[in-house]
Amino acid sequence: MSERETVDVQAKLERLGRLRRDGGVLRDYQAPRWNEPLIMEQSVPGERGVFVPLAEDEVTAVVGDPQQYVPDGMHRAAPPDLPEISQHQALRHYLRLSQMTLGMDLGSDISEGTCTMKYSPKVHEELVRYHKHADLHPWQDEETLQGLLQIVYDCGEYLKAISGMQAITLQPGGGSHAVYTNACVMRAYYAARGELGQRDEMITTIFSHPCDAATPAVAGFKVITVMPDENGYPDLEAFKAAVSERTVGCMITNPEDTGIYNPHIDKYVEVLHDAGALAFTDQANANGILGFARARDAGFDACHFNLHKTFSSPHGCEGPATGAYLVGDRLAPYLPAPIVVKTGSRYHLDYDRPESIGRVRGFLGNWMGVVRAYAWIRNLGPDGLREVAEISVLNNNYLDRLLLGVRGVSRPYAEGHRRLDQVRYSLETLKEDTGVGTEEIRDRMVDFGIQSYWMSHHPWVVPEPFTPEPCETYSKADLDEWAAVVKKASDEAYADADFVKSSPHSSSSGRMTGLDALEDSRSATTWRSYRRKTASRG
Repeated sequence: MSERETVDVQAKLERLGRLRRDGGVLRDYQAPRWNEPLIMEQSVPGERGVFVPLAEDEVTAVVGDPQQYVPDGMHRAAPPDLPEISQHQALRHYLRLSQMTLGMDLGSDISEGTCTMKYSPKVHEELVRYHKHADLHPWQDEETLQGLLQIVYDCGEYLKAISGMQAITLQPGGGSHAVYTNACVMRAYYAARGELGQRDEMITTIFSHPCDAATPAVAGFKVITVMPDENGYPDLEAFKAAVSERTVGCMITNPEDTGIYNPHIDKYVEVLHDAGALAFTDQANANGILGFARARDAGFDACHFNLHKTFSSPHGCEGPATGAYLVGDRLAPYLPAPIVVKTGSRYHLDYDRPESIGRVRGFLGNWMGVVRAYAWIRNLGPDGLREVAEISVLNNNYLDRLLLGVRGVSRPYAEGHRRLDQVRYSLETLKEDTGVGTEEIRDRMVDFGIQSYWMSHHPWVVPEPFTPEPCETYSKADLDEWAAVVKKASDEAYADADFVKSSPHSSSSGRMTGLDALEDSRSATTWRSYRRKTASRG
């Protein structure tokens, strides 16, 4: 390194330290950075982490060669290409990777991008890892699954009470999957009525979740998207114009991804019902309305919850996800089979559902999320669920006051109206003034130990958007810190935009620049594709 380069690096380090000390609430953060090879590259022929013992002679004498029980069509042509590595090396490898990763239990993330990221009590992990849960086999006789079936049934009863709906399935493997299930149920409903040939249009709104448009398209429907009025609500007159005898229904999020709750939602439902159409509400944003608003009370025919967000299960790889799909009586016959029912004191998997759309996921679905949701609901009770919403709205409006004091931040739509559990802000002014926008602020926040990988999903109808959702997990100190980081990044952008544009400076890895990076060999998702890419580069 040259003398000039050394001086530049030293100046940057001094500047980073000085900036972090300003304001009092910004913490000093430096991510570990390991030059860690892929685990396949660490493979050494013959190394083992665990030696699996061979079957005893007494066993093989009875059962013979186990290979004979594997059908010929399932035999591999070659052994699987797996890493050969010692237990110690494997532990080192994954611990190093974990040190380079931000997450809920390590830093603050304030649920960016409309994804509720809340703390899940660790007792829930004890429950799902308990051997009476973890060691169950999906093909066990239901008489031996009574405890788990009771949890699934009771959790469904709680969710029905929370939503006002009459029937439920917990099969879907996430929110988008539940929304797709809804599209299939609506299709089956109209097919049974002989109207499917006539009804082929689904309505949604631009600020509903993207899956509310994507999944009906996958299910074979044309999608009509309604844009907002000056208050951020879907324009009611445009909505009326979109509804016709061709309308299957509507998939709408309320509150939408702006955080604005539509108090006139029942009028939209009435327009649909007058046209013989169905109304579905996407309740992935339900965190701020628990105990205050129920889908059925607004007239909706169906709704869904994300158990992996609103009801405790961690969002992402620590899940897995569960989408609870709920319906009124007239859609109940079409729910995926089996449904868990209770007869006397026993629980039963009911497959005798001739109008069912069939399975949408294997076995009971991701029942781990159901166990966590069951425990979370039982622990809080009705009053606790309502308090979750109250704290979420309070946190959101406190953070709103802080962020609207940041230079370059604006809040489109519904001037003077409060938001519920999130707000879609805009950094359009900051971008115009400095050239620094959402993506650059996102990367700079990483330098303060804040996970901000996804500030707002597309489409970017609001220019340069970011959408924090503080929910009930975060303390006042957390919100102060998050807002202080945004303010610091904004101040830096006005003082030295290039410094912000070149961030992150303290993370375990830098930013990917240029679309050609998508073809970089490091972006391969499997070892086989990685080798193919590297081989093509000679």
